[in-house]
Parts: sequence; structure tokens; C-alpha cells
Amino acid sequence: MNTDKKTFYITTPIYYPSGKFHIGTSYTEVLADTIKRYKQLRGYDVFMLTGTDEHGQKIQTVAEKAGKTPQEHVDEMAQMAKELWAKMHIKYDYFIRTTDGNHEKAVQKIFEYFLEKGDIYKGEYEGWYCMPCETYFTKTQLVDGKCPDCGREVKLLKEEAYFFNMKKYADRLLKFYEDNPDFVEPAYRKTEMINNFIKPGLEDLCVTRTSFDWGIKVPNDPKHVIYVWLDALTNYLTALGYMQEDDTLFKKYWPADVQVVGKDIARFHLIYWPIFLMALDLPIPKKFIVHNWIMMKDGKMSKSFGNVVYPEKLIDRYGVDATRYYLLRIVPASQDGVYTPEDFVERYNSDLCNDLGNLVNRTVSMVNKYFECVVPEYNGTPNEVDKEFEAFTEDQIKKIEDYMENYQLLNALQEIWAVISRTNKYIDETRPWELEKNGEKEKLKSSMYHLIENIRKIGIVLLPFMEETAKNLLHQIGVKEELQTWESLYEYDSLKDTKVIEKGEPLFMRKKLEEELEYLKN
Repeated sequence: MNTDKKTFYITTPIYYPSGKFHIGTSYTEVLADTIKRYKQLRGYDVFMLTGTDEHGQKIQTVAEKAGKTPQEHVDEMAQMAKELWAKMHIKYDYFIRTTDGNHEKAVQKIFEYFLEKGDIYKGEYEGWYCMPCETYFTKTQLVDGKCPDCGREVKLLKEEAYFFNMKKYADRLLKFYEDNPDFVEPAYRKTEMINNFIKPGLEDLCVTRTSFDWGIKVPNDPKHVIYVWLDALTNYLTALGYMQEDDTLFKKYWPADVQVVGKDIARFHLIYWPIFLMALDLPIPKKFIVHNWIMMKDGKMSKSFGNVVYPEKLIDRYGVDATRYYLLRIVPASQDGVYTPEDFVERYNSDLCNDLGNLVNRTVSMVNKYFECVVPEYNGTPNEVDKEFEAFTEDQIKKIEDYMENYQLLNALQEIWAVISRTNKYIDETRPWELEKNGEKEKLKSSMYHLIENIRKIGIVLLPFMEETAKNLLHQIGVKEELQTWESLYEYDSLKDTKVIEKGEPLFMRKKLEEELEYLKN
């Protein structure tokens, strides 16, 4: 066992299990999982955390309406989440639940530490409360009298509460932002935090509630339950054993290398979370990726609007890899992505069936036909067309790697498809069928070799995104396991004694638009 591997800790948010998860939630999970797979491919010891945020008034209310206890409700939802992530081939290492006993005890210890340190004090809170967001707002923070985050109605509430002294750390947080310009991707999210929340004056944070009891009790003051963000955010520590008897994982993996969150919870992760860590004298995560949403043409997905798309519907008909691919292709860094059934089917047919699937199928068939399944040896003397093709692919591999290292997965996918497109063009340029007809054996050998070599590289760079498809592709062209590493992308003359399968298998089957729209819209 290699104990010298570099470690890499990546997290998703823990999801609030008030209902079934849609493709927006799934996008976050796939994004993190793809980064994990890439880092593993590069030789890292990766630990990925996900889970569910199970306390709060909304959970209690939803459970009561369903005639269940809150615990019964969250047990069911946690199991549903685990089943969905398994269906989506999400390879997390730990699934944390905020109702876990070890988490609850650690949160109580963290609360007591803050109290003893003077970072938490008792007072009275009056504010406008949004139950779906579990967040208080001042009147000036409201937008048209409603929640600035979700646009729903708010209620004016007044109750005794404990507060965290955020003001104490505001200047220190600004200094951290200044010293760490690459802390957030995209960078404009940091600017939003500074201009919208910190510079106008950072309010102290209410961290307990007394109006409901489904939560972690404050030690020695049990009428208070610890409020959602102090409970939820600390999961990234407690999952590793922080403030517990066995903190081996914490010592090994903290600080987190990447934390992936949606833009709706950016404020909590980019302001409250670093401040909590400063107060604990702990290192702050190295990187936050704040992604945009997947929207519908008519706006945000909402159960009340009846426009929610669930990933199971896509997976059951098109497969997990097609679903993962689509989710990662439609959300740009600068704006929300828009899902439409038409776009999904178009991308499936165009990108996956035509571009990728047809490339593999054509090439395998030609190697079968012209060389009886055996990939011809490379003579090392490419013509001008081959030289340009090699140079293009090499440049693309460098671009793909650079984008992956910077967690810009959409850009990486676009460059991968540029390689696929160029490889299809290479078939049209070299016209193997004419080379065979004209008896130009050496040129034909070179053409087939270059095609298989490029498909090998396409398969490797697709492994983090679409593992099942990539492995099927690599199997069809007979590539040995030792030539499926990231490092082997920079090798060329390596396909000796390689045999493709005797009969190619379609990676994806083309779909009829009308039939698929009927399925997707019902």
C-alpha cells in the first residue's frame, strides 16, 4: 500500500431532505464526483464527503404533515439520497447525517468552545424569518418585503437566542480574501460577498432557536436548539472526527482542498464558515467552487410550479453516463444553465451518438476490415496530415489537463469534444477506404494507428466524466490497463500487439426526437 500519496479532500453541501432531489442537486454531486475521479486518476488519495442536513423547523413541519416523526422522515430521505447517488455512480467516501450521534456531540463541544471564548453570547432576536431557507433577515435585506434568497414570504419573529459575534472577525475575513485571491471560483462571488454583506456591516449571527425542538440541544440550556448553520457547516469537520476520540482522518485530510456549493448557499460558506474556522483556529479550505443553477425555460425548478426534473427519469431511459454528461455540459460559470427536453435529446443524438459513438464504431469496423482486428504498428514517420493531427491532439491534452486542474469541467468537456470532432475530421482527410483501394498500405496503417491512438486518449480523458462509457470504449479498442493512465496520454508508440474486438458495439443508440419528447414531457 502506497502511504506517500498526496491527499485531497472534497465536499458537497449536505442537502436539506425536505423532498426528493432533482437534477439541480444531482449536478452538484456529479461535479464533485468528477473532480474526485480526476484526482484519483492523477494518483491522489481522495476523500469525498456528502450527506444530509436533517435538523430544523422545516423538517419538523414536513414530518408532522406526513404523520411521521422527524427521525422517521429523515431516515427515509437519507436512504433515498444514498440510492440516488448509487444510481448516478457517485463514489463518495462518507455520508454524514447531522442526526448522527458523533456529529451532535462534536457540535455541542464546538458550541461550548465558542461560548467559553466569548464568541457566542445570549440576547434577544427580532427579525424577518424565512422558513424554507432557515434564515433571518433584517428589513433592509428583504427584496420587496420577501426573502432575498428564495423570494418567499417571511415572518417577523422575536425570541431569546444565542448569537455568534461575526463583527469581531469581519476585518480578518476581508484580509483573508485579499491574501487569497483564488479562494473562490468564479472570483466575482467573492466580490458579491464583500459588497453585499461585509462592507454594509456584518450582522451577528443568530445560532439558536427556541420556537421548535428538532435539533441539537444547547448544553446546560436545553430549551435552545443549535441553529442550522452552526450545526450544518461544521459537518465538514465532524465527518473527519474533529473533537472526537479518533481524529485520524481530520489530521490527514483537513483543510479541505475543494468545497462545492450552489450559489444559493454561497453567503453561508464564504462568510460564516471561514469565520467559524478562524474562531476555532483552524485552516480555511483552499478552494470554493460556487456553481450556478440548472433552470427551466420558465424559471427556477419548483415542485409548486410542477416543473421539476428528476434524474431517475433520464437515467432509466438514456443511461447514467448520458445524464452525467448533459448535466456537466449545460451550466456555464457566468450564468445559469437551462434544461429543455429538446436540448437533452439533441445533445444525446449529436454529441454522444454521432460524434463519439459513430467515431468508435467506424474505426473498430475499419481495423476489423483492413487488418483483421489487429492495430497496425506505427512506423514513426507521419506524413504532414498525421503530424498536424498529432500536434493538435497534444495541445488539446494540455488544455484539458489545465482545465481539470482548475476545476473548469465544462471547458474541459468542450476541449474533449474538440478532439472527438478533429478525429472524425481526420477520417475524412485520410479516407482509409481509398487508401485500401489504392494499395497505399503504409498510409493506411498510419491512419488506423492514429485513429486508435486518439480514441485511446479520448477514453482516458473521459474516465472521470463517464466511466462506464470510457471503459467500454477502451475495451472495444483492446487497450491494456497500463495504457489507461493519465500519464500515458503523452505516449505515442505504445499500441503494439493491440487487438480491437471483432464486432463493435454502439456506445449510444440514436433516439427519435418526437418519441423522446413525449417521454420526457410526461
